[in-house]
Amino acid sequence: MALTLGIDTGGTYTDAVLFDTGRGVLATAKALTTRRDLTVGVAEAVDRAIGGHAAGIALVSISTTLATNAIVEGQGSPAGLILVGHAEADRDRPDLTRALAGDPVIAVRGGHDAMGEQRAPLDLEGARSEARKARGRVSAFAVSSLFAVRNPEHEIAVRDMLRETTGLPVSCAHGLSSELDAPRRALTALLNARLIPLVQGLIEAVRDLMAKRGVAAPIMVVKGDGSLIDAATALESPVETILSGPAASVVGARHLSARDDAFVSDIGGTTTDIALVRDGRPLLDPRGAGVGGYRTMVRAVAVHTSGLGGDSEIRLDGRGRIRVGPRRAVPLALLATRFPATRKALEAQMERGWPAEYDGVFILRHREPDTDLSELTRPQRRLWERLSDGPVGMDELYRDRSPKLPLERLLDRGLAILSRFTPSDAAHVLGLHRAWDAEAAALGARLWTRWWTVTGHAAPEDPTEFARLAVDAVNTATTRALLEAAAAERHGMALPSGRAAEALLGPALAGREDGLFDLGLHFKRPVVAVGAPAATYYPEVGRRLDTEVVVPPHADVCNAVGAVAGGVAQRVDALITSPREGLYRCHLPEGVADFEDLDRAARHAGMEVGRRARRAAERIGAEDIAVRLDRHDETVAGKDGGKLFIESRISALATGRPALAGVRFAS
Repeated sequence: MALTLGIDTGGTYTDAVLFDTGRGVLATAKALTTRRDLTVGVAEAVDRAIGGHAAGIALVSISTTLATNAIVEGQGSPAGLILVGHAEADRDRPDLTRALAGDPVIAVRGGHDAMGEQRAPLDLEGARSEARKARGRVSAFAVSSLFAVRNPEHEIAVRDMLRETTGLPVSCAHGLSSELDAPRRALTALLNARLIPLVQGLIEAVRDLMAKRGVAAPIMVVKGDGSLIDAATALESPVETILSGPAASVVGARHLSARDDAFVSDIGGTTTDIALVRDGRPLLDPRGAGVGGYRTMVRAVAVHTSGLGGDSEIRLDGRGRIRVGPRRAVPLALLATRFPATRKALEAQMERGWPAEYDGVFILRHREPDTDLSELTRPQRRLWERLSDGPVGMDELYRDRSPKLPLERLLDRGLAILSRFTPSDAAHVLGLHRAWDAEAAALGARLWTRWWTVTGHAAPEDPTEFARLAVDAVNTATTRALLEAAAAERHGMALPSGRAAEALLGPALAGREDGLFDLGLHFKRPVVAVGAPAATYYPEVGRRLDTEVVVPPHADVCNAVGAVAGGVAQRVDALITSPREGLYRCHLPEGVADFEDLDRAARHAGMEVGRRARRAAERIGAEDIAVRLDRHDETVAGKDGGKLFIESRISALATGRPALAGVRFAS
């Protein structure tokens, strides 16, 4: 038996769990996530959980939704992208353009072909010159070279040059995926670069705190597939923590509920993440992690993420119906708890006697910039300085005729965040949640109903009814999200849309009867619901889906449990091609090697990937390591009845237990 500490940092809460490998959960704690200084929230949760057991902790493991939330909300640090040998059309792909968000992209001559042969010499000096120009505008670089998975030498050369010239972190596409599809590898590398400062801030906060508390234990981080990596690896490849939170919730939900076949639905402050557990294991997405409208090349749990959480903004659509998310907002009840003057501002708006569009909406600082303020325009800097003393009402900003563009830029960069009415506020109005300032939530509801009356749509008669409608909107959206996840897993398709589909599905999703007929739903798998708001919403969701809903003990800190319940897994892949008859080429992570015999090439590739996988597992602190080799030859029938070799894929998977400080397991 050994003591371990699990930490989960989400958009709203940071959770901590003191876990005994023999007895299970010993203590839990929650604290608000403090984005401007993560150490504050982490310290509060950790101190309450560990009590006087700091010296006995043998492992610290972190899961987080920070990376996922940043992508869903279109946020991240500025990063430059260097494309080596890419076609011009690659730079214009909509997903890459959206991910760049105006950050610099540098096209450089070079690249290789499908056999790993150089197509054009690398223009390293051109890359150096452009990188120097971009250095002050970005906090990291991403590099993607054409066919780098077949020969990474150009990416490696640019990486080394960037580190020497700029001193900034560099993300190489070939180090994140061995699959073809250069534009998608470039996207993955870019997202990785944009996430480096964010994840770095979390890991450094935990490191510093553990050192101050006298915890001498290794620090691990949950990857998107539910396995663990050490902190140093997570700092190099933070994109692998995309869906870290959802993966940890699946591992934790399986551990807490003992359900081997179920849907796990994790509702947090910003997102709802749904995954399927089959035979006790989470399903992985063969296409790579998909989040925020992007399809990356990160191995991850097949999770269906929607911008739906307890802190999602409440808004009206064009038909006057309540909609939830996808953007996160700080609940008014929470804002008033942190900044008591906020309630007075709400009262003043209510006393005004006439409604305004921006009543009950505030803006406040969210986190500090990753670069100096030179990346901001003068109006953006003025607005940033204005927020230094706390939240500012949007009615004040628009009364001063401040331009909208600076506001949007600060929001998109994650430097600022809005506060407005959310489902968490609705729960306070209805007495379902009592942690924060319920009176501020009630004022926000009253301001909402007052504004609604002038929009031309039918409005609820009182704030309590409005709060019920908001909670009902969350239930309907959650029911739809679960049904969409099931349809995607079973049929690989989305739910039908349009007026006819809405007429059929709408009543069932909303849990109400139609006047002439009923279209019932019946889920054939139980739903394990976790996350702090789970008990508020999921009993009704289970009724609408006609299925069992399990809210297990410690569901509110399930991710932190999952952070210490996982194991280590490191995978390394190699590819063998045949550029010409009698030549077999091994494409390895650090270069190529040629052989005249396929079996010799396969043995060499197997030894290399096996060695690298074991070394990677050892480097991140695994024990009792087992390595499994897989080989898949692709051939086609020849004219003479024989087989023609196309390629061979060799993979090694090293698995083991995370090493515990002062503890060694018997083999």
